[in-house]
Amino acid sequence: MFVMQLSSIKLSRLERRLLLLFVYTAVLVLSFLLAYQVRFEFAVPDEYRWHYVRIWSVVVVAKLLCLCVCGQFASLLTYFSLPDLRRVALATVLPFAGMLAWWHLGSAPLNSPATHMPTVPRGVIIVDTMLSFAGVVFVRILFRMVRERDFRLSGVSGTRQRVAIVGAGEVGARLAQELANKTRLGREPVVFFDDDTRKHSTRIHGIRVDGLLTAARLAELDIDEVIIAMPSAAARRMREVVALLRESGMAHTTVPSMEELASGKVQVTQLRPVEIEDLLGRERVELETGEIEELLRGQRVLVTGAGGSIGSELCRQIAGYGPESLVLVERSETQMFQVEQELVRAGHGVLITAEVADILDVPRMGRILKRHRPKILFHAAAHKHVPLMEAQPAEALRNNTLGTVDLAEAARAAGVERFVFISTDKAINPTSVMGASKRLAEVHLQALDAADGPTRFLAVRFGNVLGSSGSVVPIFRDQIAAGGPVTVTHPDVQRYFMLTSEAVGLVLQSTALGQGGGIFVLEMGTPVKIADLAEQMIELSGFVPGEEIEIKFTGLRPGEKLFEEIRLDREAFTPTSHEKILRFEAEPEPLEALRESLEQLRGELAGASPEAVRGMILARVPEYQPSKKDAPVEVD
Repeated sequence: MFVMQLSSIKLSRLERRLLLLFVYTAVLVLSFLLAYQVRFEFAVPDEYRWHYVRIWSVVVVAKLLCLCVCGQFASLLTYFSLPDLRRVALATVLPFAGMLAWWHLGSAPLNSPATHMPTVPRGVIIVDTMLSFAGVVFVRILFRMVRERDFRLSGVSGTRQRVAIVGAGEVGARLAQELANKTRLGREPVVFFDDDTRKHSTRIHGIRVDGLLTAARLAELDIDEVIIAMPSAAARRMREVVALLRESGMAHTTVPSMEELASGKVQVTQLRPVEIEDLLGRERVELETGEIEELLRGQRVLVTGAGGSIGSELCRQIAGYGPESLVLVERSETQMFQVEQELVRAGHGVLITAEVADILDVPRMGRILKRHRPKILFHAAAHKHVPLMEAQPAEALRNNTLGTVDLAEAARAAGVERFVFISTDKAINPTSVMGASKRLAEVHLQALDAADGPTRFLAVRFGNVLGSSGSVVPIFRDQIAAGGPVTVTHPDVQRYFMLTSEAVGLVLQSTALGQGGGIFVLEMGTPVKIADLAEQMIELSGFVPGEEIEIKFTGLRPGEKLFEEIRLDREAFTPTSHEKILRFEAEPEPLEALRESLEQLRGELAGASPEAVRGMILARVPEYQPSKKDAPVEVD
């Protein structure tokens, strides 16, 4: 009963250590005594009985000291894991090695004068080591079993939900163990489902592994809920599982993403509903983190647009690679405060400096560059909303083109080694002012990169970022929450989608690859039909598309096109060392001619009508194809 009540007793540190001293001493004394009995087949000669009396205290004290050195007196009584097991093994192997050395050195025989200490027989040494290890481990496991038993008894009352876990991998196994131990969560794992035939009919933590998930098997097992524990599974497989569960009317949740689990921010038991990001994800793109770390560690880095979706994720990932300093530039005080506080909470406060500034303020940006002397600059500040920029094209040019060009020239003058421009797939054969303004900035950066100077200029293009400000996913969520309708521009419109973390990983990997500048693009997989996306989001919310929530087609907006493209026809494709990253190059235009053209544009923008501004763009971006209703007028 003493042991069974331990988990309910609050012991001080001293009391816990005294208890461990008592228990370990008892185990080690009994192990040593039993080792003599086993060695002599429970008929120990009289001379060895006296031998045991003379020697046991030395051996036990030596083992207790080794347990202390290996941290076994500092461990919590009711916790025992693989690291503890390794430390117990080390604590028993050290005395074993010491006693063997003692035996080989050969101290005096049993009938020698008392001033000599007799050696322990080799058989006793071996048996004692095994018994000591087994005894200490047994005691620690017993303490843990008591804790888990009492924890279960103190859990929720009533019937626990019977759950099935889809995915018998490492994450599924961890989830099953946590659910079994933490009964307060109210879920009892009763079966695994897994596609791997090698696991079928086996058991994990005592729970059977079945074959493929089927509705009939769920009904047969009387399952209340299914938990999807496949954070690294392909999106296609996730869609199949979710469709089956939805058709059978089975309640289902999923574990956090692999990125969240790896970061340690969340636990495997922090379940959540299946989200559209889970169904749109592609095969994981493995990044060469060693190259990225080599690029960023110990470097001075600056990020513009640090409060935006891409800029803030850049700051999070860059801070994790150990730069010398990280400067955040953002013109929105509110967004700056949020990302700064997040980085401080994550332990990066000593690295970061927050600068509230507008990239269009050329003198201010010059002072910031001079004061912080960054070696790598990530330019994420931009106007990105297509319809808004169609209505005010001059602002798109001022911010996305002229602001980028001025910042690039200032970075070149300040000795920045790498200037990374966050571009967009809408810059390819643009039909929108936003895309054209980004394309014009790309052209200037290519010319700057070709010129002599200390700075390498590169651009990274990618598609729509899931969940970013103004993207279609949060808009659809709000429309569904309001009861509909969900508005889609055209039944055939398609877009490429990327996760924010994936897009930023691409930016960092491209920067590590971009020794000679250029335009980098991630192999973006298969485009997604927006109408299908709307249907999936409605279904995930528990509604029937077209019946409970209407999908309404509103027509393409100004500047939009049905399909996004990968590259311009005149851009040459060059493979990189990363199989998922492509590099495009085009013949750069003369730098001085570009500078003159942009200075002329700067002067013409003041007071120009939207139609006139589109004409200015068309004169400088030949591939720009505005919609007919936005066709430009002639500009002298």
